[in-house]
Amino acid sequence: MKKTTRTVLVGGIPIGGGAPVTVQSMTNTDTRDVEATVGQILRLEKAGCQIVRASVYDAQCAEAIGPIRKRIHIPLVADIHFDHRLAIAAVENGVDKLRINPGNIGSAAKVRELVAAAKDHGVPVRIGVNGGSLQKELLRRYGGPTPGALVESALSHVVLLEREGFYDTVISIKSSSVATTVKANRLLSEKVDYPLHLGVTEAGAGTEAVVKAAAGLGALLLSGIGDTVRVSITGDPVAEPETAIGILRAIGLRKGGVEIISCPTCGRCKVDLASIVEEVKQSLPDTDASLKLAVMGCVVNGPGEAREAELGIAFAPGGCMVFQKGELLASFTDWEEGKRRLVAEAQDLLARKEGGAVS
Repeated sequence: MKKTTRTVLVGGIPIGGGAPVTVQSMTNTDTRDVEATVGQILRLEKAGCQIVRASVYDAQCAEAIGPIRKRIHIPLVADIHFDHRLAIAAVENGVDKLRINPGNIGSAAKVRELVAAAKDHGVPVRIGVNGGSLQKELLRRYGGPTPGALVESALSHVVLLEREGFYDTVISIKSSSVATTVKANRLLSEKVDYPLHLGVTEAGAGTEAVVKAAAGLGALLLSGIGDTVRVSITGDPVAEPETAIGILRAIGLRKGGVEIISCPTCGRCKVDLASIVEEVKQSLPDTDASLKLAVMGCVVNGPGEAREAELGIAFAPGGCMVFQKGELLASFTDWEEGKRRLVAEAQDLLARKEGGAVS
């Protein structure tokens, strides 16, 4: 069962309080380059990003918040370190949320000034604690960026905001270690009711990053912990929301889209299943309608999986069988003909679902 946390509104999007898990990402453009940053954010929106973050590291970045915010359609978060004045400027220029580490913003007076600006403009704050930037005293005392050290750091930062009467807070604890990330967030979840932002940071590139994210986020979300997620992947950030949505769908927290079930293949498979799966995938539209589609390479598990899916095809040396909702729809001696029938049926079913004819 998902833990119920308090609700924090980010530009009208709820985080926590029983709301669906939201998907975030971060730009890697120069924030001062408004055109490049807006262009990347629009691509992220199309990929399913619901909240986007940008680095604000000088006054020009803070000034760019206004024109960027006017041209995008999702809430914008300013990522700020060391200079409370940049956070205040970002708030005044219309940012929807701040990501800060109160411990490196400066004196209590500077934190108080920042909190006052956030309160005046209704801007929430995410306290972000990373294993790579933990306080030296905690590293010494704990012997490294352990789960306990990360949690103590986060809680000490929470206190700085609570002393100023500020509770519109989201917390994140991230490490490049999946095990540390999971243990730290489980420990933190026991101690606070603030919504938690999940992620495995510095996860790397490509398959390694996807595996780490799936392992870490999946473990936490399946145990009811986590309200918003950001997958960290080196390179084009568009891969981040796509991967996050895939993880949420895989564990049943996100509906919609086409889910293709296909076998890893073995010597019994006599078709090029990988290329068939890709061809089927490319033939279907991007959609919010849900469709579970099975593309199976042999008769061992193929017919069973195809029957369990809404639509499915099972290939065999002598042809193939197309199933719909557990029933045999048609048999073909020609693989290509069977594939075309599957795609046509899938396109028709999705069109009817999108039109409300099928629930």
